[in-house]
Amino acid sequence: MTSRTASALRKSTAPRKTNSRKASSSSRVDKLPEWNLSDLYSAIDAPEVTRDLDRLDAECVAFENDYKGKLAERTAGEGGGRRLAGAVKRYEAIDDLAGRLSSYAGLAHAGDSVDAVISKFYGDVSERLTNASVHLLFFALELNRIDDAVIENAMRASELAHYRPWIEDLRKDKPYQLEDRVEQLFHEKAQSGYAAWNRLFDQTISSLRFKVSAKELAIEPTLSLLQDRDGAKRKAAAEALAKTFKANERTFALITNTLSKDKEISDRWRGFKDVADSRHLNNRVEREVVDALVSAVRAAYPTLSHRYYRLKAGWFKKKKLPHWDRNAPLPFAASGAIGWLDAKNMVLSAYRGFSPEMAGIAERFFTDRWIDAPVRPGKAPGAFSHPTTPSAHPYVLMNYQGKPRDVMTLAHELGHGVHQVLAAKNGALMAPTPLTLAETASVFGEMLTFRRLLGETKSAKQRQALLAGKVEDMINTVVRQIAFYTFERAIHTERRGGELTAERIGQIWLSVQGESLGPAIDIRPGYENFWMYIPHFIHSPFYVYAYAFGDCLVNSLYGAYENAQSGFAERYLAMLSAGGTKHYSELLEPFGLDAKDPQFWNGGLSVISGMIDELEAMG
Repeated sequence: MTSRTASALRKSTAPRKTNSRKASSSSRVDKLPEWNLSDLYSAIDAPEVTRDLDRLDAECVAFENDYKGKLAERTAGEGGGRRLAGAVKRYEAIDDLAGRLSSYAGLAHAGDSVDAVISKFYGDVSERLTNASVHLLFFALELNRIDDAVIENAMRASELAHYRPWIEDLRKDKPYQLEDRVEQLFHEKAQSGYAAWNRLFDQTISSLRFKVSAKELAIEPTLSLLQDRDGAKRKAAAEALAKTFKANERTFALITNTLSKDKEISDRWRGFKDVADSRHLNNRVEREVVDALVSAVRAAYPTLSHRYYRLKAGWFKKKKLPHWDRNAPLPFAASGAIGWLDAKNMVLSAYRGFSPEMAGIAERFFTDRWIDAPVRPGKAPGAFSHPTTPSAHPYVLMNYQGKPRDVMTLAHELGHGVHQVLAAKNGALMAPTPLTLAETASVFGEMLTFRRLLGETKSAKQRQALLAGKVEDMINTVVRQIAFYTFERAIHTERRGGELTAERIGQIWLSVQGESLGPAIDIRPGYENFWMYIPHFIHSPFYVYAYAFGDCLVNSLYGAYENAQSGFAERYLAMLSAGGTKHYSELLEPFGLDAKDPQFWNGGLSVISGMIDELEAMG
């Protein structure tokens, strides 16, 4: 309901390849938890859902009647700050209620996106929320039209001063606002525009089936086979993915072209110059900072991904690896599935070693059933932690299959979850964190878990496997995501000149993948359509650089942690607790970090390069 989204439902679909110790004998019988959404609503047909939808309608209309066309007048003069604070509090309460409804519908749909009844519920709730929120559109628009001096005077009142971060943040959108009726049209048309195409993508990708060795598999278990120890299974999975993607390329090309055009129309009307400027504004990060990150990563491809994949090919006694072996388990890595209870203990012990408070928050996800872990037909692929709304709590979705990378995915999403719990105290308007810092807690959680496992591993070969797995994970998080960002930029830029065929999109994909992967990866026919399953391209254009931003930042942050004398954990939790109340530069200052420093990104990338140096020395 606010101008900035609280979270993207798909938080973590970058492939995660890590290694860990062998599972216990009970690993195959651990029961995987399914989330309990009754903390939001008991069922999709619960009377409370209808009650809250009706209540939302009424409160939105009442809010419009009370304030539309009157906001500037009520803010001016004595008592203006108190009166405006009352309006903002009402707006925030409505936002919280809407967040509860939209989160429940979205999570239910993510749990089973092919069930017709759930899909209808999701669509109906989304439509009701859109219709209700039309009555709130005026608020941000009118608030931003109030003179700066009047707003500043009003914020002398303590009640309104509390909301200063949100108000100042909101006013950064002012240059890109449109006339009220145009904003209303954009808002209402979204339901039959980009939101509908997002929904089509979700339903299509969830319903696809891939024939592997006479078995019909959904996308998640098929992608998982690309990390199988059996090379024949990896190849079969890649060929099955290529065949099904090819059969559906026109649908995915149409979705991509339509959403790219939709974004171009919005950007043009609002006055954004660059294809990614709206994302940078949403992230509250300067374009030049992102450009510096992208340039640094692309310049480092030869010393990072190219060098690592050459090493990996050598471990497989090959000069080149076919693309389906990019994330293959290393020949000397421990085999065996990792049980859910083992994974849980690994992550919680790592968190506890850093901060008992952090571990205590993470443990609630297990004890209170805030996690949905099994693979199910129709369930959304990948993983995410969704914050829902401050009056409730986050939920984590993942597709746990006992692979080492799944342990790191669990650590990643619980990092998000801890962050979201800590930030919730700021309320619905100021809890959301810009995406540039939204990945900080998740990647830091992974690093804590990795360092704990590395310290506990005694075998030299397994330490090598664990280190190599972390390097792969960081390459997937940094190099791969910047390649994704480069791909998106090329697609959106070229789309401005007309529609792109699936063949042309595939050519662009192969170009950026070839650049990032390097000569040691042999890209075989069929890979040209692997862009189709990446949900970030659909749900959150240009989101992906946040992963690279977060990983490089965490490398520097973890270095500060290792050199800190005391009090680091307290400063770290304080940073997470700030939510969206401070700019990223202000949050990093207590750690002596400055992302605007041209050398900042090279420092983060040198950590990855240093790990590859270690691997080369191991032979």
